Amino acid sequence: MQERAARTRQDLICAAAREFDRNGYAGSSLADITRSAGISMGALTFHFRSKQDLAAEVRAEGQAATLAVVGRVAERWEDPVRSVVSLTVALAELLEQDVAVRAAARLAREQPGVGPDWSATWAPVIQEHLGRTGAGRSGPAADRTVLATLADYLLLGAEDRARRQAGRPAALDDRTAGTLARIWEIALRGLATESHS
Repeated sequence: MQERAARTRQDLICAAAREFDRNGYAGSSLADITRSAGISMGALTFHFRSKQDLAAEVRAEGQAATLAVVGRVAERWEDPVRSVVSLTVALAELLEQDVAVRAAARLAREQPGVGPDWSATWAPVIQEHLGRTGAGRSGPAADRTVLATLADYLLLGAEDRARRQAGRPAALDDRTAGTLARIWEIALRGLATESHS
């Protein structure tokens, strides 16, 4: 019985993540979530008292997955800028693959201050990596604040693109993470050219 209850709870969380990812918090109803999960409203209210409680659980699941990826990437000792590239590409892959992560990112934007902020799981790590060994202090083009802002913009775009591509087969060269890696290559080539002139 406990295994069935745990499975029902997880089915509800998955269905809620899909609905929040597609339609946002305001655009998702408990009726839509139960219909998507194939579960009764009574089963939903047994596990979650409100839509807000369900959203909190989706956010927690997305945060946990994000923290795991951030931890793995942060353990590597790469060049500071390469660390930022690796982290943003890994997060873009996660956004492509995990609907709870996309939902957590969207919920954090739509409901600031209600729960954990998705970007707070990775933005400080980017700042830390760029601050290591004085990266970005040589000139305006390599400024670490600009690179941190670029990473933020790229991940916001990756989130949107991953959401629009969700459920559609994408060619390997059209994946969000691959596109993000190519954008970084171009940006870093420009930085290298500018620092040598």
